[in-house]
Amino acid sequence: MSRARRLKRRKRRSRLWIVLLTFLVILAAGYAGFHAVVRPPDQKDGGRPDVAQTQGPLPAENLTDEEADAFRSHYERKDAFYTILVSGTDGGGGNSDTNILLAVDAANSSIYGVSIPRDTKANINGKNHKINAAFALGGMELLADVVAEQLGIPVDYTVSVDLQGFRALVDAVGGVDFYIPVNMNYDDPIQNLSIHFSKGMRHLTGAEALKVVRFRHNNDGTGYGGSEDIGRMQTQQDFLKAVAKQVLTPSSLTKLDDFVKIFQKYVKTDLSLGNLAWLGTEAVSIGVDGIEFSTLPGDWKSPYIYLNKEEVLSVVNQYLNPYVEDRLPEDMNIPG
Repeated sequence: MSRARRLKRRKRRSRLWIVLLTFLVILAAGYAGFHAVVRPPDQKDGGRPDVAQTQGPLPAENLTDEEADAFRSHYERKDAFYTILVSGTDGGGGNSDTNILLAVDAANSSIYGVSIPRDTKANINGKNHKINAAFALGGMELLADVVAEQLGIPVDYTVSVDLQGFRALVDAVGGVDFYIPVNMNYDDPIQNLSIHFSKGMRHLTGAEALKVVRFRHNNDGTGYGGSEDIGRMQTQQDFLKAVAKQVLTPSSLTKLDDFVKIFQKYVKTDLSLGNLAWLGTEAVSIGVDGIEFSTLPGDWKSPYIYLNKEEVLSVVNQYLNPYVEDRLPEDMNIPG
């Protein structure tokens, strides 16, 4: 399969995760609007007090006025532009399963999401790891720091979603009718996981749905044929479409309280209720046409995906950069 087609698949999959997450965020935002003052989030400086847009201390002494002005200019923030790292987790303290950096440009009515491959090479605490290990080692705070260091831009806020919330969401809508594309027969005693479904249409509960979307191959190695990851991605995509179709209906409005409870139980964020209300309003105003997604460009060389520094810099400056000035290669720290 061509690189372009693989990227297209990843874009569609990322979009579906974000559709469901955004739906939960907007519902919570509507709830928040009744309980908090609606206000935009504060912009952050990536943990560097010397880059604030005020007359703060500079990173080195004895700078000329011209050098000091140039430094401050390089870190001047755009108006109403926020970066939010969204991660899907299993709630068990392990690695993050899905990581997407959202750039919300409210001033220009756009939202751009970039999926960060879980196998991306990263240097964490002086050792090489896959980037999704940062969550297990230090939670969302460390993961955000690693992403910010690699891309040379701050991560303003984080949102982590326990994937058990996906199970709860399916149950909240009464289950989902879905065509299972292959016979599934897999057992993993270590994980206490058994997946046994026959090919065909079936009404899935939340617990059953999680098994279907986790399936890679059968005990004898058969299953999707070809690439098991591509087959699983296609099944996830098709199932998420089915969930989104069922959730985003007028009848689901009667389940608003249930959806809000799911958000409160399974979503953790450092955004306030008022911030969520403001972002939810902006997202609705921007609409689907103003939302785009892609994947950070890189190449697989076992055991890591190595990001393409030049292509990543282009993506950062075109879509993710919260600063007025373009980022430079020396702003990023992508391991080779």
